[in-house]
Amino acid sequence: MEAVSEGEGMRSAVMADRWVFGYGSLMWRPGFEWAERHTAILQGRRRAFCIYSVHHRGTPERPGLVLGLTPGGSVRGIAYRVTTELWPEVRAYLREREQPTETYVEAEVRVRLGSGEKVSCLTFLSDTRHPQWAGNLSPEAQARLIAGARGLSGRNIDYLTDLVSHLRQEGIDDRSLAALLSRVEALEPDESPVLSDGMSEGENRL
Repeated sequence: MEAVSEGEGMRSAVMADRWVFGYGSLMWRPGFEWAERHTAILQGRRRAFCIYSVHHRGTPERPGLVLGLTPGGSVRGIAYRVTTELWPEVRAYLREREQPTETYVEAEVRVRLGSGEKVSCLTFLSDTRHPQWAGNLSPEAQARLIAGARGLSGRNIDYLTDLVSHLRQEGIDDRSLAALLSRVEALEPDESPVLSDGMSEGENRL
């Protein structure tokens, strides 16, 4: 039997590891143990407030909106490498965190790391067949839904403010989300947004 060097064994182990792509709160609050963390870009999808929230940031009578990935454009996020040993635990955690109302679908996507390397990652895409799928709403329609919406986890505007703030801390200036926040603030001028790290259903935690 041909001997395998220690270096080759380590490389094989790394190649067998899995990756997770986060584009929302997973970027700054992953909640699981990872071996590597890299900036990454996913082509063909973009961040958007495209999912109705009827519990945590709204109600069935007065829905709010939360983040998802909608087709088109590209999105910069974070890719995490997870060791093979920890993968079953991490995947179970992500399913529990991301799928309480099954508004997302698991998918394997190819992303480009900051180094230029391409890897396959698990991520959660918006389910366009789910009743909570809002689709490509105009910025005006998004702002009207978010302004004044409130659910179990608080005001919808606070969720948006928290997202924009954390993206900027990650070095991502998402102009469309910043413009959306300005629209919402103009519609909801009497209350100042409060940053919150609260985590809830359907708020794309990814």
